[in-house]
Amino acid sequence: MIEKDVPLSRLDQLNPAADAFLKTAIETPSPSGYEERIQALVREYIQPAADEVRTDVHGNVMAIVNPAADTRLMFAGHCDQIGMLVTYIDELGFLYAQTIGGWDPQQLIGQRMIVWTKTGPIPGSIARKPIHLLNDAERKKVVNLNELWIDIGAKDQQAASELVRIGDPVTLKLELTQLQEDLISGPGMDNKTGMWVVIEALRRAAGMAPTCGIYSVSTVQEEIGLRGATTAAASIKPHVGIAVDVTHATDCPTIDKTQQGDIKLGSGPVIFRGPNMNPKVVQRLVQIADELRIPYQMAAAGRATPNDANALQISSGGVATGLVAIPNRYMHSAVETVSMNDLDSAAELLANFAARLTAEDDFTPSV
Repeated sequence: MIEKDVPLSRLDQLNPAADAFLKTAIETPSPSGYEERIQALVREYIQPAADEVRTDVHGNVMAIVNPAADTRLMFAGHCDQIGMLVTYIDELGFLYAQTIGGWDPQQLIGQRMIVWTKTGPIPGSIARKPIHLLNDAERKKVVNLNELWIDIGAKDQQAASELVRIGDPVTLKLELTQLQEDLISGPGMDNKTGMWVVIEALRRAAGMAPTCGIYSVSTVQEEIGLRGATTAAASIKPHVGIAVDVTHATDCPTIDKTQQGDIKLGSGPVIFRGPNMNPKVVQRLVQIADELRIPYQMAAAGRATPNDANALQISSGGVATGLVAIPNRYMHSAVETVSMNDLDSAAELLANFAARLTAEDDFTPSV
């Protein structure tokens, strides 16, 4: 675990608290439906910069600047991460769990896990039968989730049940590792990095005398169906919305760039084009990035995106929507890897988009 006072990027020279906020967020559990801990962190961090901070009944946290403004801009970054949920405790004290969100069971074998109970975190390991004891058929088969269990070291069912309840959430051990250059690695980069960007963008934009209403939302339950963004957008009724999520970095072996695009860590956030994105929002993002020399990359999505941009675009009577993404290697694993400079650039891009948005802007598509 990295000490909170170790700098990660050039951003530290401006606001070391922003890096500390990200590190703490990565180490805070937030499985879909169990986001209370991280949302408390979000509220505490952004309160000084916002005119208003709200939490709705769904659990979304909305940081707001200029709440009385007629033109409303919504930034959405989901704070929830994939996880597990305890479903059964056997007579030997081993835990069985179902997944929250999209897991590759192969990623779970041999991982250190944390069960987040009412009384505190309980460490454990997720395992299967050792390879020495697998028969030939078992060795050739992809492991199923029901063949894995969590060992917390309890001596029997009663001992385990005194610590853990059915329905307790489980995550990988949450820790952040500094790699070379400005890269950081750990679980939950999807999408605590996007949440960090929208919250940091509001903090920066608040000092730029914006005239529009800015609603930066740490959304919940994206991993199980874009649920938080759907309800938040319905209540805010934004005119313009930009979602920030991660996207697949392709600068590693075995990924087909012809289908996924040429996306590199450290080359800037990704601005998406396609039917889910309003062309004038895309154009404005590119213009600002070019003018301010903010590095960025382009990518295409030919259908409704599987992230909060989808929910934003079709909310109510429709929202002029953009999607800015953080390149991420090894998504939905214990070693998701991103560039801190990409996060910094994304926050700067969104802050300047917010500062320039006025009531006169028209995002109706036209030739």
